[in-house]
Amino acid sequence: MASVGQAAEVYEPKPLQVWRALMNWLGFFFQIIVQILRGAPCLAHFLSYVPLLASSSSSFRPLPVSEIPLNDTSSSAHANLENGVVTDDHRLQKLTVVLDLDETLVCAYETSSLPAIVRTQATDAGLKWFEIECVSSDKSDGKPKISYVTVFERPGLHEFLKRICEFADLVLFTAGLEGYARPLVDRIDVESRFKLRLYRPSTVTTENRDHVKDLSCISKDLCRIVIVDNNPFSFLLQPVNGVPCIPFSAGHPYDDQLLEVLLPLLQHLAQQKDVRPVLYERFHMPEWFQMHGVTVSG
Repeated sequence: MASVGQAAEVYEPKPLQVWRALMNWLGFFFQIIVQILRGAPCLAHFLSYVPLLASSSSSFRPLPVSEIPLNDTSSSAHANLENGVVTDDHRLQKLTVVLDLDETLVCAYETSSLPAIVRTQATDAGLKWFEIECVSSDKSDGKPKISYVTVFERPGLHEFLKRICEFADLVLFTAGLEGYARPLVDRIDVESRFKLRLYRPSTVTTENRDHVKDLSCISKDLCRIVIVDNNPFSFLLQPVNGVPCIPFSAGHPYDDQLLEVLLPLLQHLAQQKDVRPVLYERFHMPEWFQMHGVTVSG
């Protein structure tokens, strides 16, 4: 009986409950309006209150909506985004996305040295893998040396490439040798989504590092080109065009960087007249290089 009495004390008629809920929502929006009148924040600041925009990654997150300047006329602020594609009357030049290969899109191990348990655990966790035959320029007994490599695909790889192609031109740029990288890329790019493939001979040597990827060999206009690489030193010649990504290995079967982190950022960059200010504000790569004893321009 006591429990029935307690329930009776807290019972409220349903219309009253609805009325209270309505008043709570009105109070919430009244507070937002007051904040707008006081500080006049942009719409993006209001949207930043929405909790569903947060990423699960603490290191590299999709750009928070509060940082997207909706009233910036110097960028494509008035463009609409439909499935990652600019739809306004004044289309921007298509974004060029340069992708690294090893530890960015895939991870690879010489098959003979790969512990069986690693492949078993990765397979059980759902990682896709395949084996390729690589022909080395080194010769044994006058014949090209052949080796076998086991390749694990980063989760979401094919969907990622498909989605990027909707709003950008794809370029594959790897420091790997062509004898290894070409058959690998043939397997992950059966739809020929990469407009261009560049291998180790296309990299340059600087006073600080070897195998640096100079984006000027792809485009002289650096406003609309971005490189994604797990090794930041790969883009030290154009530090504010680079997106440093978390390295991928077979030990990370539940990695979500491609679709949950990199794709949203690249979609946002596709709307910018110049990607460099956004990337500088997000990663501050020139300062990162200075911390590591490397002076860069840009």
